[in-house]
Amino acid sequence: MSINLSQRAGFGEELIETMTGSFVQIGSLAHVPVIIIFDNQGTVAVEISVDGGTTTWRTFPGGEAVLLDLRANHGNAPNFAIDKGTTFHGNGASGDFSISYLYALG
Repeated sequence: MSINLSQRAGFGEELIETMTGSFVQIGSLAHVPVIIIFDNQGTVAVEISVDGGTTTWRTFPGGEAVLLDLRANHGNAPNFAIDKGTTFHGNGASGDFSISYLYALG
């Protein structure tokens, strides 16, 4: 059995922002992620939103990191991906929140 090495990874620029006690823009995805890491680097909870703060997608307790692997069995996920341009906002009393990701190179 051979391994398909034709798909290569690109490293998206880290999105990181300091929390201020109200919703702040963490950043926007420049590529469609294959693997994405959400990392609350502070000690207090941070709410994450993708609609500017109207709806909370998830609240991350202090120090929590979550890795989402969006690949299907063959290394791509045409029906399960986060769109390029998705903008993340965070709301926490203090600390930094970071989003890092890998994307597939053509």
